[in-house]
Amino acid sequence: MTDTAITNIPSNSIFGFFERMNPQQKIGMMVAVAATIAAVVGLWMWGTAPNYRVLYSNLSDKDGGAIIESLQQQNIPYKFAEGGGALLVPEEHVHEVRLRLASQGLPKGGTVGFELMETQKFGTSQFLEQVNYQRALEGELARSMQTIDAVANARVHLAIPKPSVFVKEQQQPSASVVLTLHPGRTLDPGQVNGIVHLVSSSIPNMSAQSVTILDQKGNMLSTTRDPSDQTMDATQLKYVREIEKDYMKRIQDILAPITGQENVRAQVTADIDFSQVEQTAEIFKPNSKPGTAAVRSSQTADALNGTNSIGGVPGALTNQPPVPATAPLTTPAAGPNGAGSATGSNATSSHKEATMNFEVDRTIQHTKQSVGTIRHLSVAVVMNNHNVLDKKGNPTSEPYSEAQIAKMTALAKEAMGFDPKRGDTLNLLNSAFNPEEALPEVPWWKDAENIAYFKSGMTWLFGIGVVIFIIFKVLLPIQKVWAAKAKAEAEAIAAAAAAAAAEHEAELERMRQNPHGDFMSEKEKLEQAFENNLHIAQELSRDDPGIIASVLKDWVNADE
Repeated sequence: MTDTAITNIPSNSIFGFFERMNPQQKIGMMVAVAATIAAVVGLWMWGTAPNYRVLYSNLSDKDGGAIIESLQQQNIPYKFAEGGGALLVPEEHVHEVRLRLASQGLPKGGTVGFELMETQKFGTSQFLEQVNYQRALEGELARSMQTIDAVANARVHLAIPKPSVFVKEQQQPSASVVLTLHPGRTLDPGQVNGIVHLVSSSIPNMSAQSVTILDQKGNMLSTTRDPSDQTMDATQLKYVREIEKDYMKRIQDILAPITGQENVRAQVTADIDFSQVEQTAEIFKPNSKPGTAAVRSSQTADALNGTNSIGGVPGALTNQPPVPATAPLTTPAAGPNGAGSATGSNATSSHKEATMNFEVDRTIQHTKQSVGTIRHLSVAVVMNNHNVLDKKGNPTSEPYSEAQIAKMTALAKEAMGFDPKRGDTLNLLNSAFNPEEALPEVPWWKDAENIAYFKSGMTWLFGIGVVIFIIFKVLLPIQKVWAAKAKAEAEAIAAAAAAAAAEHEAELERMRQNPHGDFMSEKEKLEQAFENNLHIAQELSRDDPGIIASVLKDWVNADE
């Protein structure tokens, strides 16, 4: 019954095509169909999956747990990315979730700025106000630093001392910064100095030397140093190298047209003074010539001393007003006391003082020396011999004459700004340069690059050889064996079919010659043989359809 049902399947249907396959082909077909179905399902799931976006990144464990708990209560799907450093939710829920979490005060561990001052409660103590102000200032500085591309996170610690009314007890504020950089990113010295000045400029009375910057690995990024440290820092060393290179270029440029660019070498050593010096001097000069000095102050004092007494007998007459004076025609003779004969006497004395002060010639000078001045320069120059033609016209090299060396020495001094007062030195030497020894050429079979190419080529050749060996020594022999086996089976089937046809024709011929014989028994035998051969052919076609196809192909070719 089963064989009859199978044989009734149309040959052009899918099931008929599947039934004509051998077991290996059936397995391959099933695997291909399963892979196709899996790919289609995967594409459908990928196309219908929601698009996730970052909700928060760099969350602390405490904030992350609280946010996940809130998302679970809201039945919002989430997942992690970047090794657990970012929390993702569906794109259509990002803004809604952020607003809901913000209403719950999440996340709590993020940096806070001056919005912290908006939640101040009435009656807060001065200490809490100062602490909140410092926290807000640290948060604002951290936010400013996080705007830099290479900075992933920043923490700022400020040490602000309490103000004091005593000048001697004043303390300078300081700051410490810890930066978390993105993987593979670094900060150049200019960016580090920018962060240092950002912090120092945001805090009153804070100097750049009071700011320390570290990265997440504990490496010191800031290059500020103690002013008492007398060693040169990287900036000063760079300045010295630039000064030396500038003088070297000047000397080589002035001598190169004479000697040739490759025939002169110069080295400069500069002694730079980076000390900061301030001087204040008060100078007094001798007084100028009389009459030319400026009068500062002048003082004059006059004193008059004298007596005026009336002589006579005490009594009533003495108290009478004096009689009007009359000038005598002759001077009376002096009395025994040297006084006149008049009854009264009058004696006076005077004293004068004059003081004059002149301005003193005084000069006050305040001098601040510039930083980075040159103390002295030490220059060494070496020149190669110049090329000339000998009597035979052959090129040769000769040293420069003393006059030429003197002229080039003068040129070098002018180019470097030679100053004997500051102790500059210049040493110019004329000597033949040793020719540069050419490196021996490496044979091509010893060249490292060629060896690498050869190894790569051999690897590819070995792989190709293995593939060719498998094809021609494994697969092709197996295919030939299978083809020979199929051909033998096809020939056996063809022979069996031919024998059955011949026997059938013989039986028919016997029946025609003996029509009155045991016809029914012979007919039954013929039908039985035909049924057996047909059953064998069906079994063979079901097990290996390729053999039947090969037989049919041979029959078609034979008919042609």
